[in-house]
Amino acid sequence: VQLQASGGGLVQVGGSLRVSCTASGLTFNSYAMGWFRQAPGKEREFVAAISWSGSSTAYADSVKGRFTISRDNAKNTVYLQMNSLKPEDTAVYYCAARLRFLGSQVRDYNYWGQGTLVTVSS
Repeated sequence: VQLQASGGGLVQVGGSLRVSCTASGLTFNSYAMGWFRQAPGKEREFVAAISWSGSSTAYADSVKGRFTISRDNAKNTVYLQMNSLKPEDTAVYYCAARLRFLGSQVRDYNYWGQGTLVTVSS
């Protein structure tokens, strides 16, 4: 199983960025997908998750209303659209896959990608 995250970069405060994660080696539409992030010196934290069908989503309070998670099962890809970015959004963003049900805990997920760095500059 491989989860390949991409799309990170440097963006100014208030800007937008979309990160993507393409999966291979698994039956993508059997897995819920999640995004987590880890800032330097901090623990990995939940950002957003989406059910296998895309019909259910969940967000951390810190990103609710600014970030949107979506997926395209035909492309085996999950996206995280990030708007109104803040300096505290700076982190390495990881995608993860969990069989069937979405979750908000690191321990819930079976597979992890390598991460993509998002830096929000003030």
